[in-house]
Order: sequence, then C-alpha cells, then structure tokens
Amino acid sequence: MHPAFLSTIPARLAPGRIWALSFAFGLSCLASDDPLAWPAVTVQARPHAYWWWMGSAVDTNNLQKELTRYRDAGLGGVHIIPIYGAKGWESHYIDYLSPKWMNLLDCTVTEAGRLGLEVDMTTGTGWCFGGPEVTEDEANAILVTQHWSVAGGQKLADKIAKAETQALMAFGPDGRKEDLLGRISAEGSVNWTAPEGQWTVYAVSQRPGPQKVKRAAPGGEGWMLNLAYPRAMTNYLGWMDQAFATYTGAKPRAQYHDSYEYKMDWSPVLLTEFEKRRGYRLQDELDAFLTGKPADRAARVKGDYRETISDIMVEETIRQWVQWSHSRGFLTRNEAHGSPGNWLDLYAEADIPETEMFRADRNRLISKFASSAAHVSGKPLVSAETGTWLAEHFTETLADMKYLLDDLFLTGVNHIFYHGTCYSPETVPWPGWVFYASYEMNPRNALWHDVASLNAYATRCQSVLQAGWPDNDLLLYWPIHDLWNHPAGMTRNLTVHARDWFEEQPIGKTAQELWQAGYPFDYVSDRQLASATVSDHRVSVRGSEEGGYRAVVVPECAVISSTAMRALLRLAQAGGTVIFVRALPHDVAGWGRLDHRRLDFQVMKATAESIAGERVECAGRVLVGPLSSTLPTAGAHRERMFDMPGLMCLRRRLTDGRYYFIANRGAQTVDGWVPLASRARSVAIMDPLTDRIGLASIRQGADNQIEARLSLPPGASVILRTFDSYDVAGQAFSLWEPAGDGVELRGRWQVEFLSGGPELPGSFATDQLASWTESGDTNAQRFAGTARYTLKFDAPGDCLQAGLEAFQLDLGKVCQSARVRMNGQDLGTLFTPPFRVTVNHLQPADNVLEVEVTNTSANRIRDLDRRGVSWQTFH
Repeated sequence: MHPAFLSTIPARLAPGRIWALSFAFGLSCLASDDPLAWPAVTVQARPHAYWWWMGSAVDTNNLQKELTRYRDAGLGGVHIIPIYGAKGWESHYIDYLSPKWMNLLDCTVTEAGRLGLEVDMTTGTGWCFGGPEVTEDEANAILVTQHWSVAGGQKLADKIAKAETQALMAFGPDGRKEDLLGRISAEGSVNWTAPEGQWTVYAVSQRPGPQKVKRAAPGGEGWMLNLAYPRAMTNYLGWMDQAFATYTGAKPRAQYHDSYEYKMDWSPVLLTEFEKRRGYRLQDELDAFLTGKPADRAARVKGDYRETISDIMVEETIRQWVQWSHSRGFLTRNEAHGSPGNWLDLYAEADIPETEMFRADRNRLISKFASSAAHVSGKPLVSAETGTWLAEHFTETLADMKYLLDDLFLTGVNHIFYHGTCYSPETVPWPGWVFYASYEMNPRNALWHDVASLNAYATRCQSVLQAGWPDNDLLLYWPIHDLWNHPAGMTRNLTVHARDWFEEQPIGKTAQELWQAGYPFDYVSDRQLASATVSDHRVSVRGSEEGGYRAVVVPECAVISSTAMRALLRLAQAGGTVIFVRALPHDVAGWGRLDHRRLDFQVMKATAESIAGERVECAGRVLVGPLSSTLPTAGAHRERMFDMPGLMCLRRRLTDGRYYFIANRGAQTVDGWVPLASRARSVAIMDPLTDRIGLASIRQGADNQIEARLSLPPGASVILRTFDSYDVAGQAFSLWEPAGDGVELRGRWQVEFLSGGPELPGSFATDQLASWTESGDTNAQRFAGTARYTLKFDAPGDCLQAGLEAFQLDLGKVCQSARVRMNGQDLGTLFTPPFRVTVNHLQPADNVLEVEVTNTSANRIRDLDRRGVSWQTFH
C-alpha cells in the first residue's frame, strides 16, 4: 500500500448561514414500551470490525486498551484475523494455535466479554482455509491432462505415472471406448494395443494450484484447502481440534470462512463423487469433456461436473465445517462469493451468511444472495465485509462509509463488519500498524474523533433491521444450470467483481427489472425450492413461515433441472403461483439418462402449459409472460417509491405493521408524498442520524395505499414505522421549510487546533472561512485532526421580530465532520452533506457558535511520504 497524493487535501468550514424556519421540534423521553421508540439495542446491533493481528504479536496490555477504545466508540465486537507480521517485531511473533496464542485468545474473549463485546475468529489465518497441515494431496487442485493419438495395432509409447493417474481412457471410431486405468503396470507401461482405427488416449491427474494461504500469519502458512475434497476438510479440522479439544478458556462467538479467492477445479474423489451423484461415469465422457465437442454433449457433461463440485462443497466440506463449529460451541459466518458452487446453498449452510461490496464497484443485487439465503433458511443475521478498498487509504470519510452502509442495508444486510481495524502497540509511531486493504477504522485515524456518531447511526439502523421478519413478496428462482450448461472452461468462480455470470444472464436482468419496479424479492435455489410448501396460496420455504411469498418467478432459461421443474409444478398444484418470464424452459439440464429425463420433462412442461392455459383444474396458477402483466395478476404489490429518482427501500414485517428503511441514493432531493405498499393507520418517522422520532403526515393514495410526507436530500436515509391496527398518539415529525431568505453569519472566527498531528498548528483568526491549509502555517498543511472554529454573533433582527423559536444552521462545505455547539448546547455531530443542524432559542446578542471540524489523515500521510519517512512497516 503506497497512496499517492497530488495535492493537499483541504479541511474547510465554509461560511455558515442561518435559515429561519416555520416549524419547531422537540424531543421527548421515550420509554422502552413506547411505540415511538427504537428497538432495544443488543450487542449484535452494534457494528463489528475485522481485527488484524500482525504476526499475532499481541500482548494483554494493548489488547485491553484497544478493546476499551472500540467499546467506547460504539463497536459491538471484533473478528480476529492473524496475518503477516510487522518489521522489527519478529521476536514478538506468536505461532497460530500455539499454547501462548490460545492463552491470548482466552484473555481477549474474556476481556471483550467484560466490556460487552463479541469476538469472532477465522478458522485459520489470512485467507482462505489452509495452513501447514494441508498436504499436497489436500491442497486446492488443478486438473492435469495428457492425450495421445494411437493408430490401430500400435501401443502407447509413453510411460504413465500409475500412482498419480486417476483416469486413462481410449476413444476410438464409432463411439468405442476402453478404460485403460487397470492396464498400467508398476513401471508405467500400458498393456494395451489399439484396435483397428485411430484412437485418442486421455490421462487425467491433478496438481496443487499455485495459491497458498494469502497474508498468512506465523504458524498458519501452507497450501489452501481443497473444498471439493471432504477428507481434506476432515484433516484440517483435526488440526483445529488439537488446539480446541483441550481448550478451557473463553470461546469466541463464531468461526469464519473468507471469500473463495483461488482456483480449484479437481479433487482426488471427483470421479467417484461424480458417478455417485450423476449416475454415470465422467471417465466415459472425457473426450467431450476435454475437447468441448460435440458442443451440446460437452455442455451437459460440464454442467453435471460443475454441479458435482457444488454438491461436494455444500454437502460435504462447508457443512462439515459448520457441524464441527457447532460441536465446539461456535456459530459460523461464511462468505460464499468467489466460489464455483451455488452461492445460495453455500450461504445457507452458515449461521450468518456474509456478503461484501468492493470499492465503488458494487451491485446491490449481488449482496441480496446472502440475505436471500438467510431469509429462506431462517437465519436472523446477514453480515457484510464492509469498506474493503472503499477509497484510497486515509482519504475515506465517514460519509463514504455511511453511503456504503445504506447500500448494504437496502439489500438486507443487518450485521456489518467494518474492514477494518489493525491491532497496534502504543509504542509504534503514527499511524501504527496498518492493513493494506483497510478502511483504517482505528483510534489512530483522525476520523476516529467522530466515528461514534457513525456507529450510533449503524446501531439504530441495525436494531430495526434485526427486528421482525423479512417482508419480500416474491421468490426469484436462480436457474444456475443455465449458467453451468456451457462447453467451454472448467469451474466458474462467481465473484462480486466480474459479474457477467449474473448481470449478463436472465437472472440478473430479471432481478434488475423487479428491483427497478419496486417488487421486493428473495432468490431461491433448486435445493430450497425442493423443501418449499404452500399454505393459503402463499409459498413458504423453511425460514419464511411468517406469511410466505406470493409467487415464484422463473427467469427465461434454456435448461432447468428436473428437481426444480418438479418442485415448481408441485407448488402450483398445491395452490401457489409460479410465473415463467416470457416462456417455459426449453429442455432439461444434464447428460445422464437424458432420453428418459427428457420424456419426463416434456410431461411436466405439458402439464405447466395446461395449467397456464386453464385447461386443467389446479389449486394454484402457472403464468407465462412478461413481468409487467403477470405480476399484477399474481397479487404482488410493488413499492411505487422506486419510481421516484434515487429512492429505494427495504421492508421488515412486524406483528402490527412494518419497518421501512428508505434511502435516497440519487443526486436530487426527494421532497413530497412518498407512496407505501401498505395500509396503515399511523406512520412514525425515525431518523437514525439524529435519533429524532415523530409522527408523519400521511394521506390515502392509490389502491388504498398510504403516502407519507418526506424530505430526503441526496444520501439521506430514514426509517418509517407503520401501524396497521391502531392510531398512535405522539408529536409530529416536523419537516422544515424556509420562512425567509437565509442570513449569512459574519464576524471574526477564532480557530484553535485541539488534537491530532504531527504537530498542532498555531491558532489564528479569520474573517473569511477557507481550508486551514491556506492559513500560511506549514504545520496546518500537514495536519490531521480536529480544530475548533468559534464565532460570536448577534441574532438577526428580522428573525427575532418574526418571533421564530427555531432555526436551521447551514455550515456549507465541511471537510469532513463537525461537532456543533450553540451557547454551550450540544447540537450534534454532522458527517454527511448537507451540513445542517437545528438551533433552538437564539439569544438576542452574544451567541457563541462552536464547530469542531475533523479532517481525514490524508495530509499527514502525504507529509510522511514527501519527507521519506517509512511508515509501512510490515512484511
């Protein structure tokens, strides 16, 4: 990590303006049983953070200090990840899982518990699963093939490594084939003479992939684990057992598996597992499998191969890790993305599915895979790796993080993990130890001064998003066999970065159409559909008994699995609604017993056509056509607020109403009546930034739906609480409107630097607010920290004559956060534009405005780089 800065990053407080306003508000004390109150805050509602231990060179004194700072800033927990070490600290390194390391784990979890914090840990070091106990045979494996052309009457001239060869097949004229594996002699010759005609011989073996554990810590170095090899997982967990079987200390809450960031396309047991699961031998299809010809046969065999690898990962390796974790008293968090398996099934195996968004290159519909898996499997928490490479290091702002949180909350995430914070001894010079892909969410970063306000925002949001139940109307089937059914390549690693596997497929286009139209949905897989039931025409999966889904939507697909088609018909016949977008699937997926399965599929397809054409009696419905015509027929209600540019929402269902999380992710202010797909008697507005709660102005809209009056600037968010069965009494939530022209505050500003470094610049006074880097003080140009701006002023006469009691103070442009006080009263901390705050009861004269402005650490890092000071002290 080596950030380059082309110019000084300013910290600016622009001229303030006071706006006279036509309404005032006040906060009342909210009892815990008050309907106009936030849900009770739990430790899991507070944001958590990845916590990197460099070289595991930690000690109890610094651990206690850091945990206390995290607690005081509003964090709810940390996730220990041992990684590479810091230069010069090699003598302090502690081997992963050694007795000393385990003792420090006990001390950490015990101290965290005393402070009210949770602790998770990676099942290994760095990422992904792997380490010194993983043998070459158990490492992530890459397929190795050889082939020879042999004429009739000839023998195979080359020697074959008998111990390494997993298959040796000869393919000749007219579809003839011979298995030669049993004919390899001890010395490697093959006891076979080619029959008449031209033959091609294929040999299959494997080698370890190039990747070893990334950013491994001392004691954790080694091969990455092959997740398509169950015995490899068994032995890997045996290594963990050596440490935990006799461990009597305090245990972390959860074990963790990071995203799948390496390539694996083979396994020592793949051929056996393939035959067991698919009903035919992959060896017998090697000619098509390896050449891609003929295309249809090759695509079907490749589809079966990809499904087999997914099955092994879901049913054998990840499930084995989850079961081991449960047996040891741990929950599990799993990042399924990046893997070649079915994300929905892999996410659903864990107690807490975890997604991520990377930099500004993000797609909300990708993150919905994790939340969907949680919703359909009954898991209450959905976590997210939050802030990885959000921007260049030390330039990320609290506002940047807030907007990322909003994107994640909109997708169903309700348990964020900042990425993250790095343990650092106090004796290490600033900026301490740092992790190269981090948001630098640590007490040494200048933005830490106001991070508690961001954490309070996240906590209020998550307390709501963890309450009640998911409230999505539709299940969107993922026809993954359509993706797998392709003759080229081997496994498909499905990543959050390159997203052609989603965005260019019908699933992505259908999801986008649903999202833009305001239809809330969850994805569903073949496995999950197989367990679905129907009650009162609603489709329920294991975790969706509270209400169920109005319909299952099937995107256009060329092929579909027999399992999925059978489940869809069963749901329709039981009273559910199934929507096939534009057309029914054309064919069944896979190669084994194809003719028999095709006959079965044609019967199912004809049945679906009969139901769709209402030519047979059926308790439910099959609808075929575009979403624009089928969804209204299915009774799905859309959130029409999505028609308003930039406005998006997520719903949670309660016994007597709903929570709406609403965010304006557009570039324009949304000010007006916002429709809700609900019928409520009262609606409360809850502002998670300010903690303010009050009743909304509502009116009856179209289709007996209600509309609430809202005003949301770009980047703003709000929570609505609807009440279905009774009227709620309380104070109104005031929306401000200008009562006149703004009045610019003028006078002599006193500027005093309070905290930060490398040195505190000298105080100064100014009549014109600008970046403090323009003050002429060299120390100010390289300063990162907090300065207080103070102004004394008299209240504008027009405001006093109008008898107004409340005003809105507009600070203009602030870089990057501001704590505001007026006449000694704390008015709050601002970290997102527009930087406006309400002021009550101005004095006629001698008002004192104090604004503490905090910038990022960019200037200070830039100064170190310009002076050639080494601060990236890690291996």
